[in-house]
Amino acid sequence: MVTSRAHMARKPRPWLKVLLSGLALWAATVLVTVATANSNLLPTIVLLGSFLVPVTFVVWAYEHGTSGAITVPLLFRGFVVGGVLGVLGASVLERYLLHPSLWMYFGVGLIEEAVKMAALVFVARQMRVRTMRDGLVLGATVGFGFAAFESSGYAFNALFTVQGISVRSMVETEILRGLLSPLGHGLWTAIIGGVLFAASRSHWRLTGGVVLTYLGVSVLHALWDSMHGIAIALTLFLTGTPWQYQLLDHGYLPRATNAQGHLITVMNWAGLIVISAVALLWLRVLTDRSRVTPRPPVPAPGVPGASYPGSS
Repeated sequence: MVTSRAHMARKPRPWLKVLLSGLALWAATVLVTVATANSNLLPTIVLLGSFLVPVTFVVWAYEHGTSGAITVPLLFRGFVVGGVLGVLGASVLERYLLHPSLWMYFGVGLIEEAVKMAALVFVARQMRVRTMRDGLVLGATVGFGFAAFESSGYAFNALFTVQGISVRSMVETEILRGLLSPLGHGLWTAIIGGVLFAASRSHWRLTGGVVLTYLGVSVLHALWDSMHGIAIALTLFLTGTPWQYQLLDHGYLPRATNAQGHLITVMNWAGLIVISAVALLWLRVLTDRSRVTPRPPVPAPGVPGASYPGSS
């Protein structure tokens, strides 16, 4: 028995199997594409590279505890339907509501977090009982679906450069976005989903706590998107020279010196780390709270108006 348990403990978790097998397939596809110059394989690189990390984290979240209300079909709908609806809604609203300005990224944060929350409500509309833990997992699923479809678009655009088609540029974009994706959309929508479900156990409620959470996550989202610009502004404020200020007065962005370029990079990454730490701490608090919150009773089958949780 001890040997059997030790053997089970050493077995890779499902999320790890998904990550390793997907990474191997993606790397093999990249190598074969470069070796053969077969352009038919480019969509495979885009899809594998964009979906690998989001899918892995959805599997990880499902592994680490949900109620019976969160089924695999519901997760699939959350990832695909929720993700696509979120991307489409954000694209339409940002096209007609946003214009270049100092506050544009805050508009992006407000719009994208709103459409993801709306997509989450749509996907979970038939759940009769909801808990904070369910909201954390399903919210992360919708967010990671959004991130996967968004990343595939960025990867596709990176493929085309002024020098022509660049597989290297596409691969670099996928690697960077894959590494950062666990700290972005999935994390932010998990926070909103947990608070929303906790406030809407039997019927949907837009409480003050839900609104404040939405605004807080939108601010984190906006700061994340605008961090590079903030780093440039801070660097110029701290180390700017008179000739750089003169160019700014005339509407031109001055070229940074080597020292300023390094400082911009440091500030940018430091800002992203702080934003991520705040979001992760927020998620940890919600996760701890979800473990001690009792689950409300589920309506029994056969009771008029009752249905199985998560059923469609």
